[in-house]
Amino acid sequence: MSIPAIHQVGTSIWNIDPTHTVAEFKVRHMMISNVKGQFAKVTGALMLDDSNLASSHVEATIDATSIETRDAQRDAHLMSADFFDVEKFPSLMFKSTSIRVVRPGELAVEGELTIRDITRKVLFEVEGPTPPAKDPWGNLRVAASATVKISRKEFGLVWNTTLENGGLLVGDEVTVTLDVQFVRS
Repeated sequence: MSIPAIHQVGTSIWNIDPTHTVAEFKVRHMMISNVKGQFAKVTGALMLDDSNLASSHVEATIDATSIETRDAQRDAHLMSADFFDVEKFPSLMFKSTSIRVVRPGELAVEGELTIRDITRKVLFEVEGPTPPAKDPWGNLRVAASATVKISRKEFGLVWNTTLENGGLLVGDEVTVTLDVQFVRS
């Protein structure tokens, strides 16, 4: 991912630490419970303007092949053309378009989420970013947790099957949560 040059005073670049970051999702299964999963490979960066958080910008890319739901057969189905179609669309992407401070420690981050080459505007509720902390190796780190609910059908994830009771196997609403740790570059 190329990051544009930053010429603002007080702006710094923070890269996503993939070993301390996870993208999780949950969706209704058989209309009775939730199934959760995660994507293990997340990359990206935060251009953080400490003096004006609204001037900050974040981008993230999720490797769709890194999906894990604790069921190999389900994971293979999710990677197939019925869902993410990882052969054609190996990544999910997010690029912020605006950031608004809701209250100290809470942000509303609007942006464009792309899944299967379909881009929709979404609004993440964000806790953070935390104050910078120095790790034992001298690196500065910040963290944030972001959540959004999306309609999977709006992104072309329309596969389903009808249950005996008339309900659907997979719900439409998906809750996505990203717990992200950034390290200053």
